[in-house]
Amino acid sequence: MKTTITYKIKLIAVICAFLLFLAVLKMPIEYYTLLRIIVFIGALLIITSLLKQTLWVIIFGIIAILFNPIIPVYLYLKAYWIPIDIISGILFLLILFFERPTKKIKKIEPTKQREFKRDKIY
Repeated sequence: MKTTITYKIKLIAVICAFLLFLAVLKMPIEYYTLLRIIVFIGALLIITSLLKQTLWVIIFGIIAILFNPIIPVYLYLKAYWIPIDIISGILFLLILFFERPTKKIKKIEPTKQREFKRDKIY
């Protein structure tokens, strides 16, 4: 039985992806401030849920750094942010289809005692 990412993380990923795709349009500056906060928190939550998957941690770590509201990264031109927003939105959508590997537990079956002719008592 495979376990998937929890529904809460999936919901956060969908919300972040939607907001990132919406950021391609011309929006007020307050929207982009809110976008930074929500995407930063969403990336951190995904990082904490996938700690053992190094590639995803690195990818969402970069997203968290780019959208960091505490020490913001300014690229000054919207043309630079549009591909970043689209790629980040796609990555948030990809996490929906990602399944965490589960620990494979080996089922221990009881061993059968071998019976030999010499062991029988007559």
